Amino acid sequence: MSYTAYLKEIGRGPNGSRPLSEDDAQHLMSAMLDGGVPDMELGGLLMAMRMKGETLDELLGFYQAVDKRVYKLTPPASGPRPVVIPTYNGARRQANLTPLIALWLKQFGVPVLLHGELEGHGRVATVHVMRELDILPCSTLVQAETRLANDLIAFVPTSALSPGLASLLNARSRLGVRNSAHTLVKLIDPFNGVGLRLISASHPDYLQLLSDFLITTGFDALLLRGTEGEPYANPKRRPELRYFQGGESRVLFEAESGPIKSVPPIPDTCDAVSTARWIKRVLAREISAPLPLVNQLACCLYASGYSQDFNQAKAIAAVETGSLAAA
Repeated sequence: MSYTAYLKEIGRGPNGSRPLSEDDAQHLMSAMLDGGVPDMELGGLLMAMRMKGETLDELLGFYQAVDKRVYKLTPPASGPRPVVIPTYNGARRQANLTPLIALWLKQFGVPVLLHGELEGHGRVATVHVMRELDILPCSTLVQAETRLANDLIAFVPTSALSPGLASLLNARSRLGVRNSAHTLVKLIDPFNGVGLRLISASHPDYLQLLSDFLITTGFDALLLRGTEGEPYANPKRRPELRYFQGGESRVLFEAESGPIKSVPPIPDTCDAVSTARWIKRVLAREISAPLPLVNQLACCLYASGYSQDFNQAKAIAAVETGSLAAA
């Protein structure tokens, strides 16, 4: 099928467009990742898919193309399974607390691989906060493997993991909106299925699509509604925290509802310096951590294999963070 034919399928608006088959979706995404689609057609395809939205079959086909083009890493030889944290949104109003989840896991001996862009696009990116915490991005995958083995934490730019995906992400600067790559990059696991994915979405339709994707593929992941698009639980109101394993799902924590009884202690501003300073105080147990984040930590400890019992994971997270009420 030619690129014009693809455009005719998906570019006829919300009522006239037709979804691609899984095979066609894989073929199309392969060509886009390999730089084989001319700029005009590429822009048209990305915008058409943005307006139409991905079906499950399209997402499955897109992912197959992406997975073949993601460079793989060797996880540490022992210990819990690595947690893979995609971080692509950054903070605009509320402090970006993704680094807190990562550094908590490191304290427990759980390897953590973060991946994302090096630019914040006007927001406070995770990489900015990590720099203030003296964790610099890796320049090579070999360096990332070394840091995971020695320090249990590494930040890898998307361009090092998948140049093709990074190129599609960069199309946002010219098109003005996100595209399918922004969803796909949240799903990758550079550890060949060994890693535990931490996946978030902001909209109910995408949460349902990602849930269907995880059930169909059987991938292990924690899925939640993100905070400003970042994969950490809203410290003011806990979202549902759902664990996917082998094609089945289990709600580990229900979403909180009703009025907010009290506002937890969180940073007053979202700049990188203030956020990093606050995270350091939480890690040192100088201030209390918001309970939704402690709940998310418990989920990660359980799903990574640090603890085989979820109640035990909840108790450990509560005690070790000084948040006994979370147990």
